[in-house]
Amino acid sequence: MRIHRLTAFQIPIALKKPVRHASHARRANETLIIRCVMDDGSCGWGEGLPRTYVTGESIDSVWRHLTQTDFTPLRDVTFSSASEASLAIDALQLADVAADPGIDIRECFGNSVRCALELAILDAACRAEKISLGDFIQQHPAAINFAKPCPVVFYSGAVTSMTPRGQWISALKMKLFAFRQVKVKVGAAGISDYDLLRRVRGIVGPKVDLRLDANEAWHCDEVASKIDPLMPFLPTSLEQPVPHPEVAGLKQVRSEITVPIMLDESLCCREDATRAIAGQWCDLFNLRLSKCGGISRSLELVALARQHGIGYQLGCQVGETGILSAAGRHFACNVPDIRYLEGSFDRFLVRDALSEEDLTFCYGGKGTRLHGTGLSIDVNECRVRQLAIRTLEIIAP
Repeated sequence: MRIHRLTAFQIPIALKKPVRHASHARRANETLIIRCVMDDGSCGWGEGLPRTYVTGESIDSVWRHLTQTDFTPLRDVTFSSASEASLAIDALQLADVAADPGIDIRECFGNSVRCALELAILDAACRAEKISLGDFIQQHPAAINFAKPCPVVFYSGAVTSMTPRGQWISALKMKLFAFRQVKVKVGAAGISDYDLLRRVRGIVGPKVDLRLDANEAWHCDEVASKIDPLMPFLPTSLEQPVPHPEVAGLKQVRSEITVPIMLDESLCCREDATRAIAGQWCDLFNLRLSKCGGISRSLELVALARQHGIGYQLGCQVGETGILSAAGRHFACNVPDIRYLEGSFDRFLVRDALSEEDLTFCYGGKGTRLHGTGLSIDVNECRVRQLAIRTLEIIAP
């Protein structure tokens, strides 16, 4: 099989409600969607969500990558399988482009581009091979020793920092929907984290697993004093408590608190993971497909975590459409021991659905295994083209 056409779209995806946390507020996404067509007509779709405060990418830097990268190695190669296509994608060198002013470039710069490219090509290649993305994951060299199919997974809910009334309503929704796990955003200016946790725990009850996400709100010398008053509410982990430049100080922080620390903004690539392991900075990795560069690179991070006794969750980017939701579902249903699972908020959060299927989790956060080839979804191409504000033919016949 060969790539016949590769097309990129910039699509503003509106959210049904604003999502706020300690370091950002979001009402919409500038989403990268990529469409791949193979020479046999098989069509695949990919999605990436650039975040300047995570991978250093903006939608403009994404476009610079797409316009300046030499895609000849993908255009001129013939694949015999999705696995071969994956190797070619991983070997592709993105152009050396500048980030937006004031943004530091890390090794993860370009990961949302890689994710969208990989998903689009793998979706098409798997369809041509008549296998699902889940089948591809089970065959992947990084996952061959641990991949295990699962028919059902359970997503967790989230309570973001907002007004006391909003916290109460959000926590009540978590209870009524019977979530087993709930993430609570802490560290927002002007909000009492103690009162927030007291409300949430009082509503969801003692059996629900509560974890905290500070989104870089604190500094290393204050984490212990911030988390100590919250211990009566039995948090099971603390996600990214400090800004990325201060992450090396988490080794000392871990000796001062008993709550396991999870890296998110500071865990985007293999280089981040190896530094964190060597420096003993964390107990858990938060893997998100877009920020980590796609399926293959996320599987490699899982393998590294398992090798070094690090736990991991599969997170999501706020406002993912059905494309990334489907990819996350395949990942979650084939990678065991995921501590927490986030995503599939589709109907509850995204205003502009791109997939024909509704991948929103059901009661209790339940999500079932997807069946069918590739991503196992149908994307509405007419809707994509209608919403697109910028289009680029990366590879054309």
